[in-house]
Amino acid sequence: MKLKSFIVTFGSFVLSTGLLYLIGHLFTIPWLLFHYEYINNSKGFLISGGSFTPLLIGLAVSFFAEKIYIYKHDQKLG
Repeated sequence: MKLKSFIVTFGSFVLSTGLLYLIGHLFTIPWLLFHYEYINNSKGFLISGGSFTPLLIGLAVSFFAEKIYIYKHDQKLG
């Protein structure tokens, strides 16, 4: 059961996060975009990051997916 629970949790995280980043890039939604930029000029550099919102939403989705999977699995056994 632990392996299936991990697969459900990890799969839902990857799928939901990837889907949100894809939607962000397709429709140019800034808070869903993954944008990374690194510029290294002599002695000066610029580091820019991306949005963590899809990662946080993906974590929440994976948490609830695992809880639902465990609940349904326990209902099936009981």
